[in-house]
Amino acid sequence: MAIYSRNFNDVDLSDPVKAADYVKRKAMEFGADAVGIGSIDRWNTAPLQMDPKQIMPECKSIIGMLFRVERGSLRGLEEGTYFSNYSSMGYGGITYLYMPMTVINLSKTIEDQGYEAIPMGHQSDWRGIDADGFTPRNYSRPVRPGQATPDIMIQLRIAAFLCGLGEIGFSKMFLSPQFGPRNRIGIVLTDLELEPDPIYDGPKLCNRCGECIRNCPGQCFDVNNTIKVNLAGHEVEWANIDTAKCDITFRGAVLTDEPQDKPYMQERPNSKPGSWSPFYRKPRNLYNTGQAVCGARGCTRACMISLEKRGVLENSFKEKFRRRPPWTVDWNTPPVYSKGTLFRDQQTKVSDVD
Repeated sequence: MAIYSRNFNDVDLSDPVKAADYVKRKAMEFGADAVGIGSIDRWNTAPLQMDPKQIMPECKSIIGMLFRVERGSLRGLEEGTYFSNYSSMGYGGITYLYMPMTVINLSKTIEDQGYEAIPMGHQSDWRGIDADGFTPRNYSRPVRPGQATPDIMIQLRIAAFLCGLGEIGFSKMFLSPQFGPRNRIGIVLTDLELEPDPIYDGPKLCNRCGECIRNCPGQCFDVNNTIKVNLAGHEVEWANIDTAKCDITFRGAVLTDEPQDKPYMQERPNSKPGSWSPFYRKPRNLYNTGQAVCGARGCTRACMISLEKRGVLENSFKEKFRRRPPWTVDWNTPPVYSKGTLFRDQQTKVSDVD
């Protein structure tokens, strides 16, 4: 029998319009929930450490893809009973499993036709830039004069905006007309010329209702110190975020003035659980980063509820998301366990269950 292999150079991608249609169809076939294209000139004002041309100087097009965070992956957090699902399926599983397969397969499809493609997802563990956009000293150095230090970090939310997939909300969360803030973003850089999509000009998504700000458990937004940028001729503004505080809040912690006998986070002796965490200790990571104990309470859940109430999202549901009052944990009172809760020290015999 003959060896089976992929076909090469059998699709004519010389026409940017036809090539864009081909690439978009393939992206959807491989698992993207929405796909748009931005021409590289839209990144002309990108900071050095976020400039795609620093990675691929001959880049002509950037393909942006949205991967939905299932509304159901937030259900266990909303009810306060099943936290790991959002971190594993709605966060880490998309970031480290599903999205990489999609962007890799799309890049292979483009390279089959003789054009170079770089698959990129949410992974940025080696980035030469911190969460506030600054280059750390004594981490890496340019390999040629005039180049950025490794590794470049392309701002994915800005990339999605420049690919026409939606808008950036006041919370800095990317909002799509299909899913609102329930998105993860992947991109592909390529030297293939593709017809770009227009910048999003559909129904306004963010109306600055402030639900994201009011419902952030750590109050991590500074609405009096906003960030304003010009993206391909469009003025975009969002509230500044205290990223260090968000990093603590995200994991369900509050920092105290004094060390704790049993700290919530082992690496932070002065940490204790916040009212948005039911755990005595921070749960272990899932898929490297999955520890979203706060469950994006303000920036995703509150925003989503507001957008769904306004009826502006294409992915609508038969039932509203919030069906019971939001819960909080009072750590100053002893726990009350429900009937049927079994502890190992009770020596209770339980039959095996499939």
